[in-house]
Amino acid sequence: MIDEVEIKNKMDKVIETLESRYTTIRAGRANPNILHGVMVDYYGTPTPIQSLATISIPEARVLSIKPFDKSSMKNIEKAIYEANLGLAPTNNGEVIMLTIPELTGDTRRDYVKQASTMAEEARIALRNIRQDENNKVKKDEELREDERDMCLEIIQELTDKYNKIVDEKFKEKESELTSI
Repeated sequence: MIDEVEIKNKMDKVIETLESRYTTIRAGRANPNILHGVMVDYYGTPTPIQSLATISIPEARVLSIKPFDKSSMKNIEKAIYEANLGLAPTNNGEVIMLTIPELTGDTRRDYVKQASTMAEEARIALRNIRQDENNKVKKDEELREDERDMCLEIIQELTDKYNKIVDEKFKEKESELTSI
């Protein structure tokens, strides 16, 4: 027989990965996840920016970065420039501000394409999980034919369910990106 819980866990991880990848796409609004993965050289050690500063959103399109250690401000600014986020940090001596520019129509379309590509990659991952599980079922010689068919049907139902979730996540992201 199949382990439905294990299959669901694998498919849940695909959805979690898709969601976390979607947070990296800018939607014209400030989102601290834009800085996810930005590493700052802090006393010779690459350190995540979240470990060195408080990141807040004082306005809809502005990120505020307040370092715990003021001596790290220059390094944080440099890391933001090097991360190639398309954002120019401004430093007032206390806080680093990042203003998120309005998205143009072309940029929005590019981001929707990027989101679509990520959704397709998630669908491929789900199909790969389905294929692996189907192969396990087909190789299991202890299963009778009707049990095998039932297992394959359950795997397909799970795949269909998770593909619908991917579609919903994509539609949410698409509407977020296209709404002005």
